[in-house]
Amino acid sequence: MLDLLRDLWGFMRVRKKFWLAPVIIVMLLLGALLVLGQGSAVAPFIYTLF
Repeated sequence: MLDLLRDLWGFMRVRKKFWLAPVIIVMLLLGALLVLGQGSAVAPFIYTLF
């Protein structure tokens, strides 16, 4: 996982694609929200957002 992040950062730095960073961060946060919300009592409230 650390190698993937290192390669991704290297790609963004070399190609000047820093606009990808917020997109990746939002995708990771949404994924974490869905994974953490699956088994909890908060799940019905999270799914109403989508």
